[in-house]
Amino acid sequence: MGKTTGFLEYQRIDPKKRPPKERIKDWNEIRLPQDPETLKTQGARCMDCGVPFCHGGVILNGAASGCPVHNLIPEWNGLVYKGQWKEAYRRLIRTTPFPEFTSRVCPAPCEGACTEGYIMDPVTINSIEYEIIEKAFAEGWVKPNQAKETGKRVAVVGSGPAGLSAAYYLNAVGHDVTVYERDDRAGGLMMYGIPNMKLEKRFIERRLESMKASGIKFVFNTEIGRDIKAQELVDQYDAVVLCAGATKPRGLNVEGKDLKGVYYAVDFLKATTKSLLDSSLKDGKYISAKGKNVIIIGGGDTGTDCVATSIRHGCASVFQFEIMPEPPAKRIEQSNPWPEWPKKLKVDYGQEEAISLYGKDPRNYLLSTKKIVGNERGEVKEVHTVNVTWEKDALGRFVPQEVPGSEKVWKADLVLLAMGFLGPEDAIPEELQLERDPRSNVNAEYEVFETSVEKVFAAGDMRRGQSLVVWAFQEGKLAAREVDKYLMGKSLIK
Repeated sequence: MGKTTGFLEYQRIDPKKRPPKERIKDWNEIRLPQDPETLKTQGARCMDCGVPFCHGGVILNGAASGCPVHNLIPEWNGLVYKGQWKEAYRRLIRTTPFPEFTSRVCPAPCEGACTEGYIMDPVTINSIEYEIIEKAFAEGWVKPNQAKETGKRVAVVGSGPAGLSAAYYLNAVGHDVTVYERDDRAGGLMMYGIPNMKLEKRFIERRLESMKASGIKFVFNTEIGRDIKAQELVDQYDAVVLCAGATKPRGLNVEGKDLKGVYYAVDFLKATTKSLLDSSLKDGKYISAKGKNVIIIGGGDTGTDCVATSIRHGCASVFQFEIMPEPPAKRIEQSNPWPEWPKKLKVDYGQEEAISLYGKDPRNYLLSTKKIVGNERGEVKEVHTVNVTWEKDALGRFVPQEVPGSEKVWKADLVLLAMGFLGPEDAIPEELQLERDPRSNVNAEYEVFETSVEKVFAAGDMRRGQSLVVWAFQEGKLAAREVDKYLMGKSLIK
């Protein structure tokens, strides 16, 4: 704890963002750094709460409460208040491998569980983490791992957050690690699923350089199960860690779903980022929203990213459809008590930009898509919707019921499906005959991570289904610990 009365003396101050009408002209990061004095006072707001629920990392009512990697948050908040930045960095990396990513893309369940948030605004944990790791890179405190070699070889399949985390920790204890990635760049959905303005790819490349200097090898443009058989890795390596994600996108089973101009959101976002990195969008190898009326079916972070990306393309209009009701403006204590994740309305960066341009929030709630209609060339031209209410059925489950007379036709030139993912792709699990759970994920017990095939482990979304990036980092770390135990009989990874 930094200052005993800090939480009474200082108000929460969030980092500023570049103005919407300025930032939509480029693809650069939108957050602005905070000055040291502001950070000092924000660190001082962390109170001596006795039981720091921000550490939690538990599931309450279906959502994360507290930090899944169990960051020592009050400790580094207090150190920032005292100006002891290097020690704050040391405390930060004791629990998390890549704070530069979580501080940019994690929704901060730690702040949702902050004890101070029960009675006032929570501590700005996310922005303090951001400033600590950026200062660490600027000061040269981030060094490559150096460990005595064990002679054990481990293959990691997938270079998303779980794969990078597993590789980082396995390398840190001396194993020879090779990461296989089917794309041309590492990072998984952090590279190609999250737009540049939310996570500039230079920050991923910065971390990869450190990992390569540590001795981790990356093999790109190589799909396991197609270019190399999964069994070959099992035969050649002492252990294999599967971190290939849950990359089957959820579709929409309505008339017109196969029309030209209907795409999965992940394909839209990936194509834009790849073209941006390859040629600053000059090669034209992306799905352009320029001059188009864009409909995004689905909410969440992916829907927001599609809004912001469409605006930067120069779309004519953009709307989001969500079948769920609009969240309340504030937490409802009776049904969503602290320290559960607060289920309340959030206006994210994409919605801010749409409001700035068009004067209103692009989100439309309690809408169900009935069909998509095309023109004579098979190109999408309309989306037909109906309003719904949520009513209990005979089994007591809430189900959507259509509202008679609420049908509406929306003009559309581009429809993006942002409805999440169904599970991992089948090639590797089928080839290795891995057990699957009822949701098709690879079956491997949490904190054990070994699959039904000896020396094959699974972590991240491939094991748990679509989840937060911070859960993937924690699963990669814990899976590395279990691999280390398997290879060496014990592990120093905590």
